[in-house]
Amino acid sequence: MTPPHFSQQSPVPDAGSGGPTGSAPEAAQRRDWPAYFDRMEGKPPRETLIEASAAFDEPGFAVDLGCGAGRDTQELLERGWRVWACDGSEDGLRRARENPVCAGGLDSGSLELSLASFEQIGAGEVTLPSCDLLNASFALPFCPPGCFEQLWKAIDVAIRPGGRFSGQFFGERDSWAILEDRTHLTRPETLALFEAYVIEHLREEDRASTQPDLPHKHWHVFHVVARKRADSHPSA
Repeated sequence: MTPPHFSQQSPVPDAGSGGPTGSAPEAAQRRDWPAYFDRMEGKPPRETLIEASAAFDEPGFAVDLGCGAGRDTQELLERGWRVWACDGSEDGLRRARENPVCAGGLDSGSLELSLASFEQIGAGEVTLPSCDLLNASFALPFCPPGCFEQLWKAIDVAIRPGGRFSGQFFGERDSWAILEDRTHLTRPETLALFEAYVIEHLREEDRASTQPDLPHKHWHVFHVVARKRADSHPSA
């Protein structure tokens, strides 16, 4: 098994800035997605998404889970991927449709947008399409703990052998771990999700907020890119 790559990159700066409706982390904490999207407008795609998509010889079919306003969806389309993207926020999907690149993808048939919650996916009410890349940037921690196991099974089934996962998980030392509607994992629990994968990138971020003008938050995040082994079998 190829050993994981542990990146020593500098931490990503705290997202967003203060204002009348607070910072992006404050908006995410209270699940105020319109305010969150306002704060994150114009931000670049996530580094894990860029690394995972660039690892393929040619673009294929991707799922962008929790796509929000489409910042990663746009990157995938610009790289030539066909994309099925979903989010539980109607406001996020509206913004994605207004994104010129995403609008072009909808017109050409290279993008499909769907309104779907983690609970619906975990319960089998919405089926994730089979894909070469499944991206979930800072999305999975917002899955309620009671349906995370079934959601992860749906993700694992959707990723084809040889395909990749890119995304983030929140650790047990994150400030939001006290919130009962979030899923937080220890490092061993995170690694256990990828027993059928080769972990190509793993960075653990365990730090306090770096912007003094924002309310304190401790970040504990696992950034992951992993390739599903060709001989793996989907979860039952």
